[in-house]
Amino acid sequence: MKILIEGKRYPIEVLNKIFDDPKFYHQEGNNGTILFVGYYHSYEKKELVYMLPKVFMVDDEMTIFNINKDKLLDIKSSESFKHQNQFNWIRQILVYFYNSLLKFRYRNRESSIVQSSFISTLNTYSEEYEYTYLDLLLSFVNFYKKNKNFILFKHVESKSQRVRKTNWERTIRKSIPIITQKGQPIYNLYRNKNKVVNTEEELLTYFISIVNHFNEEHDLHLKLDKSFTIIKGSKFEILQSNGLSKLKKIKYRYFNDILRRMYHLCEIYFSKTDKSSVKKIQEEFISVSNYNLVFEDMIDKLFSDKLEEKKKTDNEISLKDLKYNRDGKIIDHIFEYESLLDRSNIFYIGDSKYYKPDSTVGKISTYKQFTYAKNVIQYNIDIFNNNKEYYTKNLRYRDEITEGYNITPNFFIYGYIKDCKNFDKDLLEKKGEVIKSYHFKNRLFDRDTLFVHQYKINFLYVLKAYSQFNNRTIEQFREKTKKKFRYNFIKYFSNKKKSNFEFYKYKENNPEDIESFVQYNFRVVNGKCFSTKEGDLILAKHIDDKSLDNLLNKFEEYEL
Repeated sequence: MKILIEGKRYPIEVLNKIFDDPKFYHQEGNNGTILFVGYYHSYEKKELVYMLPKVFMVDDEMTIFNINKDKLLDIKSSESFKHQNQFNWIRQILVYFYNSLLKFRYRNRESSIVQSSFISTLNTYSEEYEYTYLDLLLSFVNFYKKNKNFILFKHVESKSQRVRKTNWERTIRKSIPIITQKGQPIYNLYRNKNKVVNTEEELLTYFISIVNHFNEEHDLHLKLDKSFTIIKGSKFEILQSNGLSKLKKIKYRYFNDILRRMYHLCEIYFSKTDKSSVKKIQEEFISVSNYNLVFEDMIDKLFSDKLEEKKKTDNEISLKDLKYNRDGKIIDHIFEYESLLDRSNIFYIGDSKYYKPDSTVGKISTYKQFTYAKNVIQYNIDIFNNNKEYYTKNLRYRDEITEGYNITPNFFIYGYIKDCKNFDKDLLEKKGEVIKSYHFKNRLFDRDTLFVHQYKINFLYVLKAYSQFNNRTIEQFREKTKKKFRYNFIKYFSNKKKSNFEFYKYKENNPEDIESFVQYNFRVVNGKCFSTKEGDLILAKHIDDKSLDNLLNKFEEYEL
């Protein structure tokens, strides 16, 4: 097994030995840069290759496994890696990674960024199904681990039956016993009266021999009972080529579900090693050229709500049209949740960033995010102007009394890996500073005033969640995360040293008094006031704004 890292350079002679096709890297002199993220297997060269995302790098040379990328290239020869605890965890990472690529292909069937060669189909009684070499490896290992007690029991049972039906006369005459210290003979080879082949033991031998082959080829550290009969070396190579014909002789003799499943796995394996039975056996791969889109889809599955398509503007534009635009990237993540000011709801709009661990967004990404937010605001205003309601009944973007706009929370989210063994904790935390955008810095409730918080999340948690989590687990994560995002926004605005705003509430709560006050002072309070769903008039005063000082006597301090 070999592990390469996306975007990293390796000697061209090494890459030529790994890949049958040079499309996976770009040659630059004597080196080649890995262009894809994915899985690759060559039947001819018998190599399993993983091209992992750049998030697995700590810096230019060191990986998250605390080993240099060049030493990670070949795990077998890297003794320093073998003796680290991470060695066992790398397999779990690779399985989740492989499954995430399959999941993305399933969720994005029309996407052109996924390239694969999974066209091999099996000429068996079963339905045609794509089964890669890695699928087989994982299926055999998982099946063995799950049923090893049953397999061992069947093996012992078969051995016991042989002993019960032993022809002792022939055994003594033709076998050499082992003599104990007390002079007692022990026979380990028996001459059996029953000459009928035990088909269960024959199937067990084939299965265990395949497991042993995988175990030795890829250092899986599986412990196989020494009593098993295992076919190895050149005899196993012969079995690979004639295994199908041997299986056909014992077909339809298994009524136990476990044995039938074992038979089917062996049949698939021998079908792929028998050259006459497979349409293509040179190489197989699944690779992605723009892994940022895969990362976006993984985050989107965790964060985004299902969008309603029925709500459309006069131009027949739905919110789903804004999110899933033809360019493939308009709004990465969007969900509806409680606003920061009252019990109404607002859309939280996010953008996932697939960067190197220490990188943060540039100006272009920031401008794009502000554009996404303004598009969502305008979309809701268009629907409101047409129907006097927003995307959903509880949404509230613009206040009719003050003509102020509710605060739209925005966020960037990055992937990172802190502990290569941690798949079960999201480790979601803030990263970097809050990014601001405004036309008038003292108008918080202006549609052009926007704030973006930045977060990072455990990439391995996202990887596992993408292909393993059920809907209930994802919903629990979403609810917890939504509360966290809202809390952090409120905490930010509550700190006037960071947000530069102080909040006040109008002392009178009579709607007529509030409307009269706003109309009389509209020039001064425009974009600085917002009337909540509960009828409170909230004033956001920038610490440098002196124009509101004469009005503060009508207000009292307010906590979000």
